[in-house]
Amino acid sequence: MLALCCGATALAAAPAPWYQWRSKLDGGLACAQVSPGDGWEAAGGPYRDADCRQPLRVVRR
Repeated sequence: MLALCCGATALAAAPAPWYQWRSKLDGGLACAQVSPGDGWEAAGGPYRDADCRQPLRVVRR
């Protein structure tokens, strides 16, 4: 029974979204799921892909 419950939870999980990050040093852009560090600021997102080209439609309930 426990294995069945854990399996159902795993199926409901979705991959983490990707975000575009802008360098505070030179304005360059990077695409990552988490901030690359202190020298970066959020510039866009969320996205579905690692190239930050396909916007992720967020459905709020």
